[in-house]
Amino acid sequence: MSRLTVPVVAGILYNRDGEFLLSSRPAGKPYAGYWEFAGGKVEAGEDDLSALAREWQEELGIRILHATPWLTRIHDYEHARVRLRFYRIAADGWQGQPQAHEGQGWRWQRPGHFDVAPMLPANTHLLGILSMPNELSGSLKTGLNAPNGYRILPYPSDNPAANIMISLESLKPLNRLPAAAHLWVIVQNTTQFQAAQDADGIIWQIHNAEAAQQVTQLLQQGAALPIAIYAPHHLCARYANAWLNAGAQAIIENRDTSNA
Repeated sequence: MSRLTVPVVAGILYNRDGEFLLSSRPAGKPYAGYWEFAGGKVEAGEDDLSALAREWQEELGIRILHATPWLTRIHDYEHARVRLRFYRIAADGWQGQPQAHEGQGWRWQRPGHFDVAPMLPANTHLLGILSMPNELSGSLKTGLNAPNGYRILPYPSDNPAANIMISLESLKPLNRLPAAAHLWVIVQNTTQFQAAQDADGIIWQIHNAEAAQQVTQLLQQGAALPIAIYAPHHLCARYANAWLNAGAQAIIENRDTSNA
């Protein structure tokens, strides 16, 4: 008999130095002492944002002003099966100072450099991808770049420590995933996206309004992987705000006029 899936929200809250907040689970709760992104169960009659605001106020004394959805993941614990909806909370999206209302610990951490353990299992995967950039530019042919120096190279690459992008069609004949710091798989529709779930991130190449609406709907439903959208100017102008508000990782303008 299958277990009911419990809806849970969690927040990745940033300060003005670009650090995010982790807190430890208090005594008396499952996985007490484990570190996590704070949040909790969505109660009957609540929407996700109301639940997120309530949990952060109750646990840490933080007032959430606004938050943006990011990833959605299903995780099976011994005690429950949870559907985790993660939200990003920018430095100007909250007020207050962290307070240990439940006797828990809390600590600011920098993406790519964290020093607390153990992590709650459902949260562990996020630590490896929080260093992925929110701004990217460039070309699928020559590579993508972020302002912080993060770079994604086209496959193949001689550097196994590089961030690599590869189309799903090029990935299929390989016997194993290419070695990479982060592996980004290029897809063009929902079917390809579902086939690329072993990637670290997705680059969704958009050519028309139908595909633009398709990725918008998927983001609104909740995706398990970061999705960067690669689209021509006219589609970026029309859909960028909807994509970002629904949880897209980044918007990349395709400047190849043959695809516009």
